[in-house]
Amino acid sequence: MTATTLEATTLIGGADTHADTIHVAAIDTLGRDLDDQEFPTTPDGYRAALGFLADLGVVTVIGIEGTSSYGAGFTRAAREAGIEVREVIRPERSVRRMRGKSDPIDAYQAARAVLAGRAPSAPKDEHVEALRALHNARKSAIKARTAAMNQIHHMLITAPAPVREKYRPLKEKPLVNALASCRPGGQDPTTRAVLAALKTLAKRHQFLTTQADDLEQQIRDLTRIANSHLLSLHGVGPNTAAQLLITAGGNPDRLRSEASFAALCGTAPVPASSGKTPRHRLSRGGDRAANCALHTIALVRMSSDPRTRTYVRAQRDRGRDDTEILRLLKRAIAREIFKSLTRGLTAPELEDLRPTRQAKNITLTAAAAAMATYPSKLLRTERGTYPDYELAHRYREWLRAA
Repeated sequence: MTATTLEATTLIGGADTHADTIHVAAIDTLGRDLDDQEFPTTPDGYRAALGFLADLGVVTVIGIEGTSSYGAGFTRAAREAGIEVREVIRPERSVRRMRGKSDPIDAYQAARAVLAGRAPSAPKDEHVEALRALHNARKSAIKARTAAMNQIHHMLITAPAPVREKYRPLKEKPLVNALASCRPGGQDPTTRAVLAALKTLAKRHQFLTTQADDLEQQIRDLTRIANSHLLSLHGVGPNTAAQLLITAGGNPDRLRSEASFAALCGTAPVPASSGKTPRHRLSRGGDRAANCALHTIALVRMSSDPRTRTYVRAQRDRGRDDTEILRLLKRAIAREIFKSLTRGLTAPELEDLRPTRQAKNITLTAAAAAMATYPSKLLRTERGTYPDYELAHRYREWLRAA
């Protein structure tokens, strides 16, 4: 077969995806339109779409819009068939305005985006979708729980005096427990109705708390499997780690460089100088949820990490305000997170701590006193349920010397 014949049979596919249909188009390596067709979003439809492309020639790569939403099923089918998939971003509004918009046009544009190199990213790993589902479910549970607590507080403001005076001194968990166990019967109709409403809200709060805790444990387990080293970083909890893994897509190949990851998280420095004042500000672009996760990690480190607190004091002595310091911290944390996501690092082992302590006949209480911490915290670190890796390092050194 000659090179010309091979080039003529080599195809690049494009797909515009919707809830019920996908529109597939094919172009050759010179960018010429070959054919397009619409298929249903079913397993049979995906097989028919891949067969349609195969009948036109050898498919090397397919550009798909919405690989994590409407195009997830077709992306999975294409990968199972051994075809490379590229994630395509929807065309800009100016492009749609000039060239029009329809399913065939969008499908051909997806294929041309791959050919032109405008779609270099691989799709997110489908296993991260499980983490996304748990993370979203927990966020909605937390939001509903907060709404229930706000309703309880507002309802107590206008409640009958006996109810208001009885429950006003209580805060958060004691208030919820007291309302959930109250008995509305025996009072006048107004008081009984208000207490019944408060009891319902309190039980809802308890249910949502249990649900959120269960989801958080599942998130922790999945995050530990996906990237155990991420959880070992100071200030990184299961929820912030999950959000960063979702943003990265569970696929290190998507992260081209540390600078691109910082821009993706909205922590790339943007010049904001004026006159004699040279300064930078945080980027307002990128994934705001990932930016929020980095912000949370920065706040935790500013309050509990000795190295970070020393750095913050040094920056304040140089005249920088908290906003500027947070920008610097978030950029440094993004650099640390990028290394954890792309270098295949593993978390320090913890299985040796408990056997070493028991072999030396040291009680948990005595070890906790020596470490100046709580026995429960030390026990969680030994078991690896909620470990403190910095404490684990000091604890191991102490056990060796004991």
